[in-house]
Amino acid sequence: MSGSDALALVALVAHVAFLAVSLWLIRIDVREHRLPDAIVLPSAAGIALLLGLAEPSRIGRAAVAGVVLFASYLALRLLVPGGLGGGDVKLASLVGVVLGWHGWAELAVGAVLAFVLGGGHAVALLALRRARRDTHIAFGPWMLAGAWAGLLV
Repeated sequence: MSGSDALALVALVAHVAFLAVSLWLIRIDVREHRLPDAIVLPSAAGIALLLGLAEPSRIGRAAVAGVVLFASYLALRLLVPGGLGGGDVKLASLVGVVLGWHGWAELAVGAVLAFVLGGGHAVALLALRRARRDTHIAFGPWMLAGAWAGLLV
């Protein structure tokens, strides 16, 4: 196996790990409305490490993207208390790192689609009278769906 093949394999492993963690967190957040630190934080560190090994020239942008998305979600949490949970804020760092590793456009698309998809879901629930304005809706699944859409678009 050549060096470039090995690096491509490491990038593939990072993305498969992100997919596995995404599915695991979606399941937990839908059922329990929480995103456990014990999953989010080690996953963020491990996946960032793998992406850094796969393509070291991209890790700076990925780190900045993770910080930017984390700070954006933290600002939203502080501006609109009760709107986002702490788990969403921490998950934003993982999502930002993965999307940022790919590029700024992927970060923008993934970040915006999270709100478009989550907002559309909330509007549908309201229209169907399955939720009220004060109903808590898990946002982690929409963050992760937006991230994957950003990667695939």
